[in-house]
Amino acid sequence: MSAPTTTGTSGAAGATRGERTPTRLADGRELVYFDDAPLPGEPARAPHALHDPRPLPDRFAPVAGKPFEGPRMRHDPLTGDWVPMATHRMNRTLLPPDDACPLCPRRPGADYTDGEVPDTAYDVVVFENRFPSLLSVPGETHGADAVADATPDGLPGGLWLDAPAAGRCEVVCFSSDHDASLVSLGERRLRTIVDAWADRTAALGALPTTREVFVFENHGREIGVTLTHPHGQVYAYPYLTPRTERLLTQAAAHHEATGRSLLRDVLDAELTDGRRVVLETEHWVAYVPFAARWPVEVHLAPRRDVLDLPGLTDDERDDFAAAYLRLLAALDQFFVTADGGAVPLPYIAGWSQAPARDPRRELSRLRLEVFSVLRGPGKLKYLAGSESGAGAWISDTTPERIADRLKEILA
Repeated sequence: MSAPTTTGTSGAAGATRGERTPTRLADGRELVYFDDAPLPGEPARAPHALHDPRPLPDRFAPVAGKPFEGPRMRHDPLTGDWVPMATHRMNRTLLPPDDACPLCPRRPGADYTDGEVPDTAYDVVVFENRFPSLLSVPGETHGADAVADATPDGLPGGLWLDAPAAGRCEVVCFSSDHDASLVSLGERRLRTIVDAWADRTAALGALPTTREVFVFENHGREIGVTLTHPHGQVYAYPYLTPRTERLLTQAAAHHEATGRSLLRDVLDAELTDGRRVVLETEHWVAYVPFAARWPVEVHLAPRRDVLDLPGLTDDERDDFAAAYLRLLAALDQFFVTADGGAVPLPYIAGWSQAPARDPRRELSRLRLEVFSVLRGPGKLKYLAGSESGAGAWISDTTPERIADRLKEILA
C-alpha cells in the first residue's frame, strides 16, 4: 500500500481551502479527511490517524473459497431502467446506539472495533461505503460491454439484460459530533463540505465506469435514515438515472426548438415572475418550482450557468454556504405544532448536475433540490396507488402556498 499524502487541491474553478488527507481502511477502501480552512492565529491541526487497526479481510477476498462477487444490475425491458440487486445490504447497520455508531470517531482509549473512522476527531471525512449498492470489482468487465444477454428457458435474446453494478458509493460525514446536524454546523464547515462534494464529483466522474455522479443527503428518520450521525452520500452510477435521462430528453427537445437552454430559461422565468422566488443572494436563487410535487420543495440554483459542483468558484461556494444555511433554518420552521413549536423538517437534498459522460452534457445545469415527505406535523405523504403504481403525481398543496410560507419565515 502506497503511503498517503496530504495536499490542498483545486477544482476546475474553486479551490479546496483546507487540507485534504487520503488514506486506506484495513479492507482497502479509500478514506479522505477534509479539514476546515484554518482561522487566523489558529494552531495547525495535528496529523490525522491514518492506520486502521481492524483485522478486516481485503474487501475483494474470496468468500468461502469462491471468488468475490459484486452487486449486479438488471435491465427492466418495460421501462428501460437499470435496477441494482444489492442483497448484501440486508445486513447493513440499522439504527445503532449512539455509543456504537460506525460514523463516529474513535473514542480515545477505547477499543477500535467496528468504527469506520480511525481518528479521534475530524471535520469532514469521506469513505467508501462498506455496504455499497454499486461496486467496481477488479477483473470484471465494466460498462456497456458488460451487458450480458441471459436467455434462460429459451426466452428471446435481448429480453433479459444483466450486468455488473460497477459504480461506487461513498459516505460523507459532516462532523465528528454525533448530535450535530448540517444546519447547526455554520458557514465555515459547510464550505468544507462543498469542497468535499466538488472533490468527489471530480474524482468519481473521472472513473471509466461512471456515467453520473449524484450527491445527496437523507435527513430524518421519516425519510428512512438508518444512521442518525450527520452525513450524506455520493453515488457514481454506471448508467444515467431515469430522472436525469428524462431531464436531458426534455432539454434536448427545448434546445432543438428554441436554440436555448431549458434550465437557464426555467431560472429566468422564475426570476421574471418572482411569485415563487423565496431567497436571492449575489450568486444564488432559491425558488419553489412551478410544478412542485412534494408537500415542501425548493430548488437552489446558481445565477451563473454552471455544469457541476467542481465548476463553482470560491465566491459561489462561500455564498452557497450562507444561503443554504438560511434556507435550511427556514425549512425547520415551516411546520409548527399547535402550541407554536417548530417541527424539524425531514428532507432529501440532492444535486442535479451534468453527467460525467453523455453527448448532451452541455444541456445540463447545476441545481440543488430539497424536498420533504412531511405534509404537516405528524403527517407524511405516502406514495400510494397513483404515485407508486402509475407514476402519476398528485400534489397535496400548491407551489405558491409553499413559497408564501417560506417568504413569511425568511422575511
